[in-house]
Amino acid sequence: MQPHDKTHARERSHPILPTSLLAGRSSRLRRPPPPPPSPSGGAPVIDAAMSRSGAMDLASGLGGKITKDEVKSAVDEYEKYHGYYGGKEEARKSNYTDMVNKYYDLATSFYEYGWGESFHFAHRWNGESLRESIKRHEHFLALQLGVKPGMKVLDVGCGIGGPLREIAKFSLASVTGLNNNEYQITRGKELNRVAGVSGTCDFVKADFMKMPFSDNTFDAVYAIEATCHAPDPVGCYKEIYRVLKPGQCFAVYEWCITDHYEPNNATHKRIKDEIELGNGLPDIRSTQQCLQAAKDAGFEVIWEKDLAEDSPVPWYLPLDPSRFSLSSFRLTTVGRAITRTMVKALEYVGLAPQGSERVSNFLEKAAEGLVEGGKKEIFTPMYFFLVRKPISE
Repeated sequence: MQPHDKTHARERSHPILPTSLLAGRSSRLRRPPPPPPSPSGGAPVIDAAMSRSGAMDLASGLGGKITKDEVKSAVDEYEKYHGYYGGKEEARKSNYTDMVNKYYDLATSFYEYGWGESFHFAHRWNGESLRESIKRHEHFLALQLGVKPGMKVLDVGCGIGGPLREIAKFSLASVTGLNNNEYQITRGKELNRVAGVSGTCDFVKADFMKMPFSDNTFDAVYAIEATCHAPDPVGCYKEIYRVLKPGQCFAVYEWCITDHYEPNNATHKRIKDEIELGNGLPDIRSTQQCLQAAKDAGFEVIWEKDLAEDSPVPWYLPLDPSRFSLSSFRLTTVGRAITRTMVKALEYVGLAPQGSERVSNFLEKAAEGLVEGGKKEIFTPMYFFLVRKPISE
């Protein structure tokens, strides 16, 4: 993929870690330390004890905390929020808690079944497996933040905790996961117990627009493809700013539209709608909007870059119909088709709740939009920036 044409340098001098690490000139990031015996996530190839992997596990988790007989109506309500079905952005933003909770109750089992415990994409080197790239993506974030043993770290929008477990084991820091979805927290606590990290990793159920923490609590804060769910990025970043100690850093991978996106282009608009529908998003903001929101929240920008621009292996490759892989078979077009057929059968015989097939279908629509958006370079899931809270305000 070719870098976008920019009129200014996007990488700034970085006092914590040289930016040359991103370009691959350091073996430390290209070949991270081997993971501990019980890995935490990011895999299509996963320790069976650590993540649900069978058809019955998928069926039993469908709907999350929603009662099985209410899944279909939840799908109806969720779909109506989105532009793909005529929904309005204002309704998605004003009802973001309900929309996002419904999304993750409906989609989490599909994510874990197909993706593993870390629900995110990654910058990827040639010859690197998807699992390796996801772990390195998480390690890179920890290194950029300078996370060290004993530090108190916050993961904003932590999912079921794959990244927080990986970062805690990689850095020996204590990591708190903030999540407003009860089902994901229940699942994450069980995975923490199995991984043996319950002493250093925990979860707090709360809205990241209204965090239940005192000012200046954390030594570092990060978010991985999560704050894209916020109805107001400035408000979200201000909360992060408030709970972060002065002089410390916040790092984030954001889902964004790029400078190549044309709002009056019908194809571009359709792709954006598909991504929003299949990923529980109120809107997809531009890279410039996200960076300006961080500045408006009070942060000082250390450096920023769209990491998708120079990823040797395209980030969307696991979902690309032209690609086939046995190691991440469930993410391929064939694997996803088999999953949809299986879900349809499970729903038909009553083992999966009514509406499950529709969830599978809108997730498939999202996959199509993500691949098309990636190929057209109008969307990125890894706009990265590192910002600091000033020592004196």
